Amino acid sequence: MNIELYISQLLYRYQCVTVPGFGAFLTEIQSAQLIESTHSFFPPKKMISFNAHLKNNDGLLANHIAQAEKTSYEYAVSAIQYEVHNWKKALQENGLFSIKNVGNFSLNADENLIFTPYDQTNYLANSFGLSAFVSPVVKRELFEQKIEALEENIEENEVIEFIPERRRTSAYLKYAAVFVLGLGLTGAIGYPIYQQQIANETVIVEQSVQKQVQNKIQEATFFIENPIPAVTLTVKTKEQKMSYHIMAGAFRDEANAQKKFEQLSSQGYKARRIPQNKHGLFPVLYGSYATFAEAEKAKQEIIKTDNPDAWVLIESL
Repeated sequence: MNIELYISQLLYRYQCVTVPGFGAFLTEIQSAQLIESTHSFFPPKKMISFNAHLKNNDGLLANHIAQAEKTSYEYAVSAIQYEVHNWKKALQENGLFSIKNVGNFSLNADENLIFTPYDQTNYLANSFGLSAFVSPVVKRELFEQKIEALEENIEENEVIEFIPERRRTSAYLKYAAVFVLGLGLTGAIGYPIYQQQIANETVIVEQSVQKQVQNKIQEATFFIENPIPAVTLTVKTKEQKMSYHIMAGAFRDEANAQKKFEQLSSQGYKARRIPQNKHGLFPVLYGSYATFAEAEKAKQEIIKTDNPDAWVLIESL
């Protein structure tokens, strides 16, 4: 089984993809870039790095392979182990090997693993369809030379004198102006007086209405002889869906599954039993978690104290 394709698929969706027994591929989002010297623009992308110390099986890759290949989880784990064995063998024999669309691995003089990622593949889904491009230099026209040329063509400055034309105005226009001025003064003096009168009348009406309302309130008396008892409402909150579960084991006999469930519950775990799977087994869980970080932390504690073979199941239950 070639697991390179499944690693590439998971890198589009997750920030960490662990290959059990080999290491983990980590992704980090890099913002769009502009290189001014070459006028090149690059879209946002996911930068891939490798950590050889993260080798524990988190169940992500094996579950994805099992669902894609329609096979069991155990078979997927075995296929991963076989592929990792081939990778290590290629490193020992050739000193390097490649994972398609992910990167190259090689050994340095100190036998340390060196990872070189591919730059051609962008695993950031939001940048789908975007590619790098080079923009031509924007040339700005200089207008100073044109202005100097125009100034040289002007030989002299001509002064134009404007002489206003005298017109005869009729006498009746003077009287009309005096009449309009008188109307303006009358309006300027009378309008504030009119506004003040309206404001005074409005205050009188508001005081009268308010007094009548107060009298009505004083006359009204309310009596409740048989008050309705208080009603207590119980609001059911929607349970948060858990997608990350720590697997304790899967049993062929349902009685053994129930026994394991009761044992974990007595030890203080929030144990769960889930329905029988397609292989006829009855799974038992240590507990369920909302985030992968919480599940991973709890798994490490369980591995140290109770079960070294515990692993994370990723499924919406």
